[in-house]
Amino acid sequence: MLDMERISSTLDRLKTNITSVFIGKDEIVKRVLTAFLADGHVLLEDAPGVGKTLLGQALARSIDASFSRIQFTSDLLPSDVVGGEIYQQKTQEFQFIPGPIFANVVLADEINRTPPRSQSATLEAMSERQVSVGGQTYPLPKPFFVVATQNPGEYEGVYPLPESQLDRFLLRLSIGYPDRESELKILETHGVGTALDGVKPVLALQESLDLQEYAKQVRLDPEIASYMLDVVDATRRSNEILVGASPRAAIAFSRVARAYALVSGRDYVVPDDVKTLAGAALAHRLTPKNYRREESRRVAESLVERILSSIEVPR
Repeated sequence: MLDMERISSTLDRLKTNITSVFIGKDEIVKRVLTAFLADGHVLLEDAPGVGKTLLGQALARSIDASFSRIQFTSDLLPSDVVGGEIYQQKTQEFQFIPGPIFANVVLADEINRTPPRSQSATLEAMSERQVSVGGQTYPLPKPFFVVATQNPGEYEGVYPLPESQLDRFLLRLSIGYPDRESELKILETHGVGTALDGVKPVLALQESLDLQEYAKQVRLDPEIASYMLDVVDATRRSNEILVGASPRAAIAFSRVARAYALVSGRDYVVPDDVKTLAGAALAHRLTPKNYRREESRRVAESLVERILSSIEVPR
């Protein structure tokens, strides 16, 4: 049985530490922590300058984790991401030099600006939690969490992520602009120095791994699981959706529901967890019919909302 009082206290410390610098977006912090506790990855799709990098750095510092940032560009090579073998003259042997992917928290900045070959190097690491170079396999550190970003509305010089790669992300989120009161606080806090200077670890790295294990133990009642599958199945039967949610999407949906419940201070999932997360967990895994790519996100999220409204919620 989970000690929810102790777990909630730990998570509150973590959330408070991150929101001390990432101001005015508590629900986004909660959802990013949800993806982290579910041992998945998150795609942040938003305009430049809204704090995507800051959020990843604040999380890494808060759990005393290693952090790396990879700026994806058109000339980035797979070896620039995963590393490569360098010939050592002294030993006359090849030595593997790890790339920036070997960190606990990795910011994959503007991931859609690099060609598919380099994209796939990152996404393979996300899926397998290891990289293979020169016939050798190298495990990635634990925890391993990728925060990928891409700017919406940009279609020049980008390589859009195909559906099979989007499927590797547990959640797709949009941060949005802060409200006026929060932005005033941001000016007061961030305008006089580096915001991250005051962010100190509040958890040991092992504690974050423990939280991931606790998330797996959150109770998902059969009625709630059936409700989730009703939503997933409706995406497959919809006349407006070309490709619906896969069984892997259903598994991911259940993982984030458990983790979100834990971050919310409960050891059981409720229907509101399902309704809250459905768009972020499923929309990027759907292919709507007869819409241009730039419209697909808005359309898919709207379709998920309509599906939710058409399905009876368990009592």
